[in-house]
Amino acid sequence: MSPVLAGILQLLALVVALGLSYRPLGDYMAKVYSSEKHLRPEKWIYKAIGANPNVEMRWPAYLRGVLAFSAVSVLFLYLLQRLQGSLPGSLGFVSIDPDQAFNTAASFVANTNWQSYYGEQAMGHVVQTGGLAVQNFVSAAVGIAVAVALVRGFARSRTGELGNFWADLVRGTVRILLPISVIGALVLVATGAIQNFSGIHEVGQFMGGSQQWNGGAVASQEVIKELGTNGGGYFNANSAHPFENPNGLSNLFEIYLILVIPFALTRTFGRMVGSIRQGYAILATMATIWLVFTGLMMWTEFAGKGPAFEIAGGAMEGKETRFGIGASAIFSVATTLTSTGAVNSFHSSNTGFGGGINLLGMQLGEIAPGGVGSGLYGMLIMAIIAVFIAGLMVGRTPEYLGKKIGTREIKFAALYILITPALVLCFTAASFVLDTPSHSMTNSGAHGFSEILYAYTSGANNNGSAFAGLNADTQWFNTTIGIAMLLGRFLPMVFVLALAGSLAEQKPVPETAGTLRTEKPLFTGLLVGTILIVTGLTYFPALALGPLAEGLAA
Repeated sequence: MSPVLAGILQLLALVVALGLSYRPLGDYMAKVYSSEKHLRPEKWIYKAIGANPNVEMRWPAYLRGVLAFSAVSVLFLYLLQRLQGSLPGSLGFVSIDPDQAFNTAASFVANTNWQSYYGEQAMGHVVQTGGLAVQNFVSAAVGIAVAVALVRGFARSRTGELGNFWADLVRGTVRILLPISVIGALVLVATGAIQNFSGIHEVGQFMGGSQQWNGGAVASQEVIKELGTNGGGYFNANSAHPFENPNGLSNLFEIYLILVIPFALTRTFGRMVGSIRQGYAILATMATIWLVFTGLMMWTEFAGKGPAFEIAGGAMEGKETRFGIGASAIFSVATTLTSTGAVNSFHSSNTGFGGGINLLGMQLGEIAPGGVGSGLYGMLIMAIIAVFIAGLMVGRTPEYLGKKIGTREIKFAALYILITPALVLCFTAASFVLDTPSHSMTNSGAHGFSEILYAYTSGANNNGSAFAGLNADTQWFNTTIGIAMLLGRFLPMVFVLALAGSLAEQKPVPETAGTLRTEKPLFTGLLVGTILIVTGLTYFPALALGPLAEGLAA
């Protein structure tokens, strides 16, 4: 079987698996967030944290819950790392330096999971399992909660109440993420991923020296790493490591985990707003972008020219032979069009255009299908922009799902869109203006520029993957990328929740003959165009200096 055909068949198998999961999972999540009942374990959690899950919150109170919980999480994870040297199960590793501890705490709480350290050489069992893995669950649950609050803003009328953050957080963790993770971890163990609390041990002699490996609860962390679109690897090689991702079957399963909740949330959205077809329109937009990007990535990685490319059958540099080009291309697009950041190949080794596709996928806002929760609310923001543009074109007041998109709403949407590009471009520019940061680049020229652009794009968009050619473990990058991750995660949430509150206060607008039908294919096309023009062109000058220049010069 040719490598191209193998890649296409894997893509088809993935589409079928996602299609089979779409309806049951989407409907189940809608029931979870619409139920008025609380499970007994959930009641214990509410009692422990002193929360009343039955109290409805307006958007400022909901936001305070998000920010307070996240701030405590950052502090807890920071202290856990700083105290690692004194904790049992540390495997002899010392405490993490302050700037690295801040960067890692910000990264995992912001659902970014950017790593500028070697996981197997820095973090012991307590930090990995009790700190990082826990944040993989709750940071994902926070993202879903914010998305559900925005959906309620569309679904409700004449009230500013968006639900209860603590109830949404606990339900997302207990009823959705935990059950799927338990099953998924068993699947990964069955395919060969490790799951233990082994210490450090020698595995053999290599070139006159010994090589050491430590075990860990890898399968359980790997499954929530992908399912929660987190991305932080137990080992430095991430999902290219055989302990995390042993073979082609585990690789395909991990891609499925990355995509299944973000895609299924469109069904949840349709259920909660009372129109399944509206959910299908958002799904069609996400799927169109994802499939086009995947096709382009496979083409550019298979179509490399030159003797090395022809002998290897494509751009095999930086890719695992047990996966090949097709599976690596599918994985890289899935991870950069979501906020996952896991890698099974090294993006710095992609062709120039391949690296540009990964960059553009993040720069679109990671909305196809995006991270758990963040992809849905990012796409709904873009839908509001598309409706606004359509309203300007025909001279009508824009409406979406029966809600008017007025001055207040469009300001919130515009601020949401502008935050991330401002962070990415300003920090990238500062890194080249200052003398020290540029010394961290492994490469010069267009590829070196792409390394730093990729780092801040990954951080501010809460992706977490790296171009693998930048030494980011410096005070400058640890601090600035940490700031970009926190601002890129929580400032957009402020405007999402403010928008949700504004929409929930409105009374429904009756549908007329002039109302834009947002469940039709025409709107899907308009939405795809809006995404590419409004967000894609924002980064075009920067892309022209990096991956486009490198690709054209190849």
